[in-house]
Amino acid sequence: MEIKKIDCDFSVCKVENYSLVDLDTEFCFTGKTDEEKSLVCPANKVPSNVIERDDGWKAFRIQGILDFSLIGVLSQISGILAQNKIGIFAISTFNTDYILVKRENYQRAIEVLNNAGYKTVE
Repeated sequence: MEIKKIDCDFSVCKVENYSLVDLDTEFCFTGKTDEEKSLVCPANKVPSNVIERDDGWKAFRIQGILDFSLIGVLSQISGILAQNKIGIFAISTFNTDYILVKRENYQRAIEVLNNAGYKTVE
């Protein structure tokens, strides 16, 4: 399985509302529940109406379209990273999964996954 590095710094945010979010920005992820409105976006695209933000995230995606019948893809990757004391923030889309790790752990995360048999593509 291949993982693709995404050349961008990300912020994980809680926002008042989505009125100032540029939804046309590549890699803009929103999540809304009964308790909060979340946003993950490039750090240079964080809107001014954030309530909280956590900067310093890097990301990679699992390449290809993951069929819904596949079981354990995200679990395997998160397990490998957890064994190496690397925390993650995971985002799933219709096609695939994205994994964010803190910038200081990013290169080590890629190396650990390469050692576990994952191939990195640029």
